[in-house]
Amino acid sequence: MQLVKLTTTEKTKALYCFRLVFFISFSCIFFNADAQDNSPYSRYGVGDIVPSTHVAGRGMGGLSAGISDPFGLTINFNNPASYANFQTVRELKSKKLASGRAILDIGLNFENRTLKEPGNPEKFTASNALFSYMQIGMPLTRNWGLSFGLRPISRISYKIFKTELLHDPLSSAPIDTAVTRYEGEGGSYIGSIGTGFKIKNFSIGANVGWLFGKKDYKTKRTFLNDTVAYYQANFETASTFGDLYFDIGAQYKIELNKKVVLTLGAYGNIRHTLNATKDIIRETFTFDANQGEVRLDSVSDQKNIKGNLIYPSSYTFGFALQKLPEVKEGGWLFGIDFTQQNWNQYRFYNQADSVQNKWELRIGTELRPVPGRTLFSNVTYRAGFFIGPDYIRINKKLSRFGASFGMGIPMKLSRQALNQATIINLALEYGKRGNNNNVLRENTFRFSVGFSLSDFWFIKRKYD
Repeated sequence: MQLVKLTTTEKTKALYCFRLVFFISFSCIFFNADAQDNSPYSRYGVGDIVPSTHVAGRGMGGLSAGISDPFGLTINFNNPASYANFQTVRELKSKKLASGRAILDIGLNFENRTLKEPGNPEKFTASNALFSYMQIGMPLTRNWGLSFGLRPISRISYKIFKTELLHDPLSSAPIDTAVTRYEGEGGSYIGSIGTGFKIKNFSIGANVGWLFGKKDYKTKRTFLNDTVAYYQANFETASTFGDLYFDIGAQYKIELNKKVVLTLGAYGNIRHTLNATKDIIRETFTFDANQGEVRLDSVSDQKNIKGNLIYPSSYTFGFALQKLPEVKEGGWLFGIDFTQQNWNQYRFYNQADSVQNKWELRIGTELRPVPGRTLFSNVTYRAGFFIGPDYIRINKKLSRFGASFGMGIPMKLSRQALNQATIINLALEYGKRGNNNNVLRENTFRFSVGFSLSDFWFIKRKYD
């Protein structure tokens, strides 16, 4: 790989990319700070599991096991074996790597969540905008690629109010009114770096990273009385956790004929034990308009309690049957994935939770029309669905299913940017969790946007 001195145009382009990444990163942090899912189900386990696949895969029901972009424009970070297929350009005479297509991939989610109790006409709706992932990929050699990035794994966000009238135990006469607030916040993230390489039709890869997060649960109780002013009480348990994490993946391509390729794929991780630290706080407080909640007295403080969180093993396998588009022919893809997550292994400070093993079946398809001069003839269309129980179980199993539709829209390039390629991936998902047999039913509409910006780097120029 030969490095060259950047021209003025290239420096301007690099500065523009840096500013774009900074702006999107800052926007994602801002979105996360203000977003309130208010999902009571996020109280259990590690919280609500957020979408784990690339936006292009979400448009196909979440396919990922056998997916590898033959055009090198997106990053399948679920299966690191796909990193081996990042696009490169080779000189015809020297047969050495002249350039590689570096990819910057960023995803955002816009969600609308509706909660409803069976038999109750009232419902609660919350909307938010959240960071989904940021990933960078690049080829190292023709059959060897590298990728690194950051993405969320789960999210904890809920706030529930309960009002009850207290009675005298002897006369049953009403005494006071008590208001209890249940609050939770936190979640988990993973920052990782991975590599994948290919030998003929077989690819293998691995991701190594740091899985970290926090869980902060609060129960605040207030007594209301006309004559007596009671102090408010706070029962809080705040914990953080983190440790090394790794997963592996493999893909094998079978050429059924000159136009159709079958890709078999699988990836997974073993059970991980993460170090954790917990603080247990019992206190009374009052509310001040200027300072917020002010502690009055510490009933009990236990700091830096050491323990661990056991994150479960999982595996996914599937296939993708694909016909690549040609000059006068369109292309298509059809795939199926099956995933299993062993949440019965989950423990937090040696305590189990209201979770169960989870499986999911994903089926999706993609259609690429015959390339033409119109925008819609160059758009990639996707659709899919998924089904399987949720990993959270409260008394009864939580059913879960959803459907999705997506598009990949290429952006028109100027003559000065022929080496660049920009794809906007869109995915619209509808998901349903629970039914009338559960405590709550939850419907989610999610609109995801992925920005895939790529350019050929390290080009050896003959004229400058």
